[in-house]
Amino acid sequence: MLAPAPDPSITHDLSQAANALFATCTTGAGNDDVLCATLLNVLPATWASPVAWLISLVLIVIGALIIRALLQRLIERVIRRAADGVMPERLRVRAASGNEGTLAVLTERRRQRAETLGSVLSSLISIVVLGTAALMIIGRFGLDLAPVLTSVGILGVAIGFGAQELVKDFIAGMFMLLEDQYGVGDLIDTGAAVGTVEAVTLRITRLRDADGRVWYVRNGTITRIGNESQGWARALVDVPVAYEADIVGMRELLKKVAEDFWADPAFRETAIVEEPEVYGLEQISDKAMIFRLTVKTVPSQRAEVARELRMRVKWALDQAGIPLAGV
Repeated sequence: MLAPAPDPSITHDLSQAANALFATCTTGAGNDDVLCATLLNVLPATWASPVAWLISLVLIVIGALIIRALLQRLIERVIRRAADGVMPERLRVRAASGNEGTLAVLTERRRQRAETLGSVLSSLISIVVLGTAALMIIGRFGLDLAPVLTSVGILGVAIGFGAQELVKDFIAGMFMLLEDQYGVGDLIDTGAAVGTVEAVTLRITRLRDADGRVWYVRNGTITRIGNESQGWARALVDVPVAYEADIVGMRELLKKVAEDFWADPAFRETAIVEEPEVYGLEQISDKAMIFRLTVKTVPSQRAEVARELRMRVKWALDQAGIPLAGV
């Protein structure tokens, strides 16, 4: 049984598609194309077009990969400079005071933020460059890109209207990273939940509260942030003593405790940011006088510093024979 003859219309369409696909170089045109002119000099006209078409595809792919690699290399250099850049004045002051622990925490935080931004920018670069290369390759296949681009534009508008909350979350997450509002390990108050940050993405922030409960908060819903772990914290210690105690002597005693605490390298290098201050007489009543000491600390060490300072004050009061009073 003989095979049916091919449909002439189908054969004609395939022929037109092949001609459009490989009509890269012609004998009468393309003389201004260096690639076509070179191939026409060394190859027959029937071979020049398909070879030029293949070479153009390879050049598009190689060019896209090179541009992507160069841009990512540039981003890496910028991110590295941001992570290891010039130390701010406030950090140089701390370095001079020997507070290496605080510097290490802030440097690591700056490095993590820079790496996160670098990862986001690298992803955007890959999408833009590779997407553009894909459209150029599709165009080399003879397809009309106008309907495709129109469809993509309409689809983008539809997605923009249908996923406004998602877009809002991504934009909020991007600005949160750029402004370094908080990071992993920070204790924050988002209004809806209070806890330690365990993960940060462009869409959500994951928190764990004091009870161990995990909260997933969308970045677009956060209208305010209270960060208890950024920069420094202040430890307050109130010392109630009897109404009859000597005010001047009490201030001198507390100043001596503060100076000794500041001179202790175990706390100065890892927990204390600045020298403790004695505010003096904070409150007074018919039962007691309350003196206050304050000290700037690394946020994570605030409670530990306050406990140590209370112990030192209690020991100094016992040595001086000054009893504590009830408030």
